Amino acid sequence: MTGFEYCFMDPEVVARKINAIQGCRKLNATSPLDYEAMKEAIRELFGSVGENPAVHAVFNCDNGKNIHVGDNFLVNHNVTILDIAPFTAGDNVMIGPNTVITTVNHPLSPAKRRLCIAQAKPVTIGSDVWIGGNVTILPGVTIGNNVVIAAGAVVTKDVPSNVLVGGVPAKVIREIEDDTEK
Repeated sequence: MTGFEYCFMDPEVVARKINAIQGCRKLNATSPLDYEAMKEAIRELFGSVGENPAVHAVFNCDNGKNIHVGDNFLVNHNVTILDIAPFTAGDNVMIGPNTVITTVNHPLSPAKRRLCIAQAKPVTIGSDVWIGGNVTILPGVTIGNNVVIAAGAVVTKDVPSNVLVGGVPAKVIREIEDDTEK
């Protein structure tokens, strides 16, 4: 499925990016010792947030308002979420350092790239997901519940629930037991 196309130099898109840069600057400048101020900065930047969010500096995003996360959302240092299309995460999601999650892609056509055309597809992450450090998740990917993504993986396709994935491109390594009901 092709993502929706847009001009990344469109004044409305640029304005959203500038707003996100300002929101990220506020969040990144917030003392990690002031949890209430951090939660407030996250709630101002993101579209919706559950209970107990934590986002560590340096965090960057494209829009902010397209980020929707559940309870106990944890982002480690140096994470980027390019959220031109919606990014949604369930409860108990942990994202390791230096991870890039992008809903944005550019066309193969050089003529379209010269016109500043980009494509966007949403990224959806289930609940109870641990994303290791230095992971890249590409546009249009859906990740199921109870998933572990090994450090350094590049996730190019959907990931089913209850698995460990790793590699470039990421592949299922083994199944994981869902022990949350015990």
